[in-house]
Amino acid sequence: MSDDYRHFRSPDGLSLAYRDEGAGLPLIALAGLTRDSRDFDYLALHLPEGIRLIRPDYRGRGRSEWAPDPASYAIPVEAGDVIALMDHLGLERAAILGTSRGGLIAMMLAATEKERLLGVCLNDIGPEIAAEGLQRIMGYVGLKPAFRSRAEMAAALPRLMPGFEGVPPSRWAEEVERHTTETADGLGLTYDPRLREALVAAGHQPAPDLWPLFDALAGLPVALIRGANSDLLSRATAEEMARRRPDMIRAEVPGRGHVPFLDEPESLDAIRRWLELMP
Repeated sequence: MSDDYRHFRSPDGLSLAYRDEGAGLPLIALAGLTRDSRDFDYLALHLPEGIRLIRPDYRGRGRSEWAPDPASYAIPVEAGDVIALMDHLGLERAAILGTSRGGLIAMMLAATEKERLLGVCLNDIGPEIAAEGLQRIMGYVGLKPAFRSRAEMAAALPRLMPGFEGVPPSRWAEEVERHTTETADGLGLTYDPRLREALVAAGHQPAPDLWPLFDALAGLPVALIRGANSDLLSRATAEEMARRRPDMIRAEVPGRGHVPFLDEPESLDAIRRWLELMP
């Protein structure tokens, strides 16, 4: 797949990066909180023919411009950026694959712009976020990695990423290379560290009820991929999602926490079956 990045303007004027590869059914892949389009490099190698993979870097992440005010690092704003990208590309509708925060954005779009969606696949995210996983994420968001080299960080990841089993060292090395920068004084971030400010501010507000956003997916083809050892999406929440949507395609990925890499056989099978349901 190509590494070429293109840019468009957000509604508030930021230059946002995206990658656009292939032809056919438009599939917009939305990454996790601190991540970017490179999160889907593993999946891109396995997608079937006839898929146009579109991967944006959110504002303040990857190769996109940082926002003047970190308060705009918010799910409703980022959902608006997705619609702006679709308009830029002339897409009336698209399928959405959302990893973690990307899945929350996808559900927000279902509640506000449902006519623009063909279907939604959620990767290890649901309407309830487990406190354990959220606490772990807050332990690193916006903070400079405490490692002198990528090799040192890759060696530490098996201990720092709970729930992952049987991951070869080469994959951890790839993860570190994709999601850190090398600086004169150690490793740096690939996103605006002020993202932490936005999360802290959101944490001071009452937790919203997100089940209406999930219920807004009614009528759309839906899939759920869950890491069997996830500390962010509990099995109980996944079961309730399935109860509300008995037609939902489901996959539990053994040996994975939050989040599956999406090149596991279980993940690929669920994504393939979900794509086959697209109108």
